[in-house]
Amino acid sequence: MKVVIIMPAYNEAENIGLMIEELFGKEFPQIKNTEMHLLVVDDFSPDGTGNIVKKYQAEYKNLHLLQKPKEGLGWAYIRGMQYAVNKLGADAVMEMDADFQHPPRFVKDMVAAFLNGADYVIGSRYIRGGSIPKEWEFSRKAVSFLGNLFIRMVLLKPQIHDLTTGFRLTRVKGVLDQIDLEHLMEPTRFAYKVDLLYQSIKNAKKVVEVPLEFASRAKEKSKFNPKEMISTFKVAIILGIKDKQKIIKFGLVGFLGYLVNAFALYLFTKLSWPGWAAWGLSTELAILSNFTWNNLWTFRDQQINGLAAIASKFLQFNLTSAGGLLIQVGVGVATDYLLGSQYRQIVLPLTIGFLVMPYNYLMYTLVIWRKKASNPK
Repeated sequence: MKVVIIMPAYNEAENIGLMIEELFGKEFPQIKNTEMHLLVVDDFSPDGTGNIVKKYQAEYKNLHLLQKPKEGLGWAYIRGMQYAVNKLGADAVMEMDADFQHPPRFVKDMVAAFLNGADYVIGSRYIRGGSIPKEWEFSRKAVSFLGNLFIRMVLLKPQIHDLTTGFRLTRVKGVLDQIDLEHLMEPTRFAYKVDLLYQSIKNAKKVVEVPLEFASRAKEKSKFNPKEMISTFKVAIILGIKDKQKIIKFGLVGFLGYLVNAFALYLFTKLSWPGWAAWGLSTELAILSNFTWNNLWTFRDQQINGLAAIASKFLQFNLTSAGGLLIQVGVGVATDYLLGSQYRQIVLPLTIGFLVMPYNYLMYTLVIWRKKASNPK
């Protein structure tokens, strides 16, 4: 396995030599069964950062330098990732700062998680064993914690504890190679990391957080900037809305299915059909409506086409919907017995909203319109 650490280093002459010595002299030798590389991305720093790296290249063959015009932090990482994949043949890339805020001793834990099968590894400050600098002022600690909490809520990712960390490892096959790096949001700012993390989590089959004791800069010069924070929140909100579009569409299609269901149930009740038949056929008509509109609209990006494929998937759709059908018919027949058929129009929306729709969305996304992901090797 080849892991390439991508390290932007603009005006990091005071830190870059120490970082190279720490990684190659101490940390890399501890990592077994992995070919470790360091790619420094330098935007022609006026303080001579690139020249320092060039001197160390004579000593370390796995040390690489990519120099380019200054474009901002995001582009430095993007160009570095592209170089690591296309030129160096990386199996995984790691994002890491040159200023020692990401202590080199944690590289080994990140790589170990990757070797154990993780597709995406997050160095987390907010899990047991992780931390932020004690010397930070209370206001900065509060902004860091509350900002991260806000993004977790907006993106609906409560299972991930640190969504704003910059210390991350990404598998190339099946994760990074599925992302259009050229069109990430806010690539000149720190906010690009939220978009990259969001897409990586969606592509990854296994996401692992490892503890990170975030440190202050070795040569202190805070990068905290209110503009960066606002940009990050903006990207998170846009992604949150985008992420919920499918759920909103699913809800609207479900509401249409409810109307079909309710009208049919009303009609069959008026015709004095038996309860099992009234509930069963009205539910099947709703299933037909849901399949048609979800295929044409909600899951249009994974639309099923062709008569044979549609017939096959509709059969599968009915089979997966059998759970919803059983739930609805079971609750319907039971409440008919306990309350009487006059309460059917009250029981129906409650059953659909709280039991059937959550079950259906799970089945639709996991079975019917499931995205096919590449298997990492």
